[in-house]
Amino acid sequence: MSGCLYLVPTPVGNLEDITLRALSTLKEVDLILAEDTRTSGILLKHFGISTPMKSHHKFNEHETAPALAQRVLDGEKIALITDAGTPGISDPGFLLARECRRIGADVVCLPGPTAFVPALVASGLPCDRFVFEGFLPPKKGRATRLNFLKDDPRTVIIYESPKKLPRTLRDLATAFGPDRPATVCREISKIHETYNFSTLGLLADYYSENLPKGEIVIIIAGNSDVKN
Repeated sequence: MSGCLYLVPTPVGNLEDITLRALSTLKEVDLILAEDTRTSGILLKHFGISTPMKSHHKFNEHETAPALAQRVLDGEKIALITDAGTPGISDPGFLLARECRRIGADVVCLPGPTAFVPALVASGLPCDRFVFEGFLPPKKGRATRLNFLKDDPRTVIIYESPKKLPRTLRDLATAFGPDRPATVCREISKIHETYNFSTLGLLADYYSENLPKGEIVIIIAGNSDVKN
């Protein structure tokens, strides 16, 4: 491999979801950039990978991206991984990839795990056209964003943390209407993977009384009253 930034997806749950290409890439690069070296260290140890590792996260990526991109341009092979899933999808990755492209360094993203795809496909809601929102704004702009999304005819995908799920479902039920079909997907590709198919109103009531654990993906039906 010549100098290149490799964006390498890692399992969102089951470690067996990692690809053979991802494993060979992580073994062959000069350096692995990890969102959390402790979390990634468990994965690398499991597969017997001893490549040097360095922290690269949302708190330092603005400062470190230029120098790292230059190292790639100078011939180093660097892999970027996050705690789970594909780098750049609601995780660090975009800034470094953009900087590499800006200066003419090669960037390759390997195909692999990301939580929203299995959640969408298994939700029972239309998956031919969808909009991925990631995490909603916590405060400023939140109501404006929800008001914009409520009329979208495409299936809407949102990430959320367990503690914030009840509030988000209440906000969604208010903006989209309590009868809008939705699915809450929890712990994708893990032992306790679950899907709760219902409406936003009922889901908001349920999770207000039953606070979940684990990673959450919310899949919401598009507005069927709006023509595509």
